[in-house]
Amino acid sequence: MATRAWPCHPRGRSRIDAAPADEFCCSGWLADYNPPREHVKNKTWGLCNTSTPTAWVTAVPEPPAVNRIVHGDVLKVLPDWPEGCVDLVFADPPFNIGYEYDRYNDSRPPQEYLEWTARWIDACLRVLKADGTFWVAIGDEYAAEVRVMMRGRATLRNWVVWHYTFGQNCRQKFNRSHTHLFYFVKDAERFTFNSDDPQVRVPSDRQLKYNDKRANPKGRLPHDVWTFSRVCGTFKEREGWHPCQMPVDLLERIVLACSRPGEIVLDPFAGSGTTLVAAAKNDRRWVGVELSKDYVRRAAQRVADETASAEAEAASVADVATG
Repeated sequence: MATRAWPCHPRGRSRIDAAPADEFCCSGWLADYNPPREHVKNKTWGLCNTSTPTAWVTAVPEPPAVNRIVHGDVLKVLPDWPEGCVDLVFADPPFNIGYEYDRYNDSRPPQEYLEWTARWIDACLRVLKADGTFWVAIGDEYAAEVRVMMRGRATLRNWVVWHYTFGQNCRQKFNRSHTHLFYFVKDAERFTFNSDDPQVRVPSDRQLKYNDKRANPKGRLPHDVWTFSRVCGTFKEREGWHPCQMPVDLLERIVLACSRPGEIVLDPFAGSGTTLVAAAKNDRRWVGVELSKDYVRRAAQRVADETASAEAEAASVADVATG
């Protein structure tokens, strides 16, 4: 029976995937193997059935079940997951500004909110891989506190400002039309950033305005102020059952830039499911956590509908191209 062998993990542990138990390991190499869950949980080891010297290996954590939304409290769900099992986290938590959510109280005392924030951040960082990326969306009210909170926890690569059109119309102060997007990595030297992806890059002013021959034909990377419209009530994209919905285009930029196809994207506050839609449409595995059972049901249906729509559109384009 054919098997794949994986070199030992650089820290001395080897990867375990899926293959017969009698093809467990051989002298520092590990054939695919699907151990009983309790073996992984208890870090038990296997012995190869060959005449080569015994090679003892530790099972790496199994990833969570993917392409699903888990109904539950993020502080109760994530501790049951193994460490280092997801590649990208995008968190858009409640901003503590009094929104009316289905199951969550968005008007906590400030100190209680910040303590809760620190707990879910630590829970997310625990399940994030060593070379993983962590994005946090937050409003003005607590952006400074979250930035300071992250010192010593992760490295800030960019403080992105999402400038949205169709914002508020204030009468006694300047209109707010932005949200803060913090871009962190666990390891400042090891992370994924797909700078050459044409879907991440945008046309430069040299190309658009000045017809400058020196312009890079591939365009440039976006600046750290991103302009995307809010998803207003009259927009086709709008899901009317959730009070806060981010545009898919914005999340696609993050998913495409900071993860690879097949990697796992986690949204610990799945909400309307936008992060999950962006991941699914771009060949990433995804998993969401959501407190509201109703939001879980609706978001899961949204992901299914939009993924099917994207596949149908792709098939149509392929038919035209080959017709």
